[in-house]
Amino acid sequence: MLRTALTEMFGIEYPIALAPMGGVSGGRLAAAVSNAGGLGLVGGGYGDSAWLSRELSLVKGETSKPWGVGLITWSVDAAIVDMVLGYKPHAVMLSFGDPRAYGAIVKAAGCRLICQVQDVAGARLALDAGADVIVAQGTEAGGHGAGRSTLPLVPAVVDAVASTPVLAAGGIADGRGLAAALMLGAQGALMGTRFYASEEALGHPQAKRRIVAAHGEDTCRTTAFDVVRKLAWPEPYNGRALRNGFVERWRGREEELAAQLDVQQPVYASAVQAADHDVAVVWAGEGVDLINGVEPAGEIVRRLAAEAVDRLRWAARLA
Repeated sequence: MLRTALTEMFGIEYPIALAPMGGVSGGRLAAAVSNAGGLGLVGGGYGDSAWLSRELSLVKGETSKPWGVGLITWSVDAAIVDMVLGYKPHAVMLSFGDPRAYGAIVKAAGCRLICQVQDVAGARLALDAGADVIVAQGTEAGGHGAGRSTLPLVPAVVDAVASTPVLAAGGIADGRGLAAALMLGAQGALMGTRFYASEEALGHPQAKRRIVAAHGEDTCRTTAFDVVRKLAWPEPYNGRALRNGFVERWRGREEELAAQLDVQQPVYASAVQAADHDVAVVWAGEGVDLINGVEPAGEIVRRLAAEAVDRLRWAARLA
């Protein structure tokens, strides 16, 4: 067992949290991570109430262990936050925006508040919101994020927030990464792409195979997929995804893409329906080099924890 402030706070076995990937981290995946001893977080994404109702009912039915929900702060409203809290999660994670208003609702409900940040200023804002846990997300992460790298960001956030537990996120896909996060002062790691390539994840099998086959240099940060989906992400956020024909065509030409949405959006929507990932997005982080197969989420949790313990014991022999 790896004992940290995160494991003590939630009464879990391992300091591993599932990143709440929208459309990927459903109730079944969150439950599998929690049942294996981590903290599963359902990806509430843009706040689709029907999707949330289905997936939150599923996680409640499949685990008695602690679990939570992640929401995109700028995209949801108080009604969605209240609906989520009605399912009695152990934690709500707010990302991408000022967490103070919704954080107050979460705290008033007696729920743990996790805030994901991309810089030290965001970490201080999370403290103002009453965050119980702060996730320091580096630019290596898959999906949406910002520009700072994980290695220098995590200890900077740890130093800035005093005793509030910090989780590291971004490019962490094996036990070595978890051990490194602990050495940086984090109390655990939040991992997404590694769990995208799991049997329980909601992503299409072809998307999972692409992740397994990819290398870190096959990813890039872009706003092209947001433009074509008419998602107005605020500055400074963009997304890291696998390179494909669509992003190679439109990256750096987003204004031109926006002017052609009447043509390009239906094409993109059709590609999503057909699982044509030479057009449709596969969000993925730079840690894809370390992912060698699609596995049950529980096996991933246990192996990562065992690898981290082994690496920490090795490190102790160096002193």
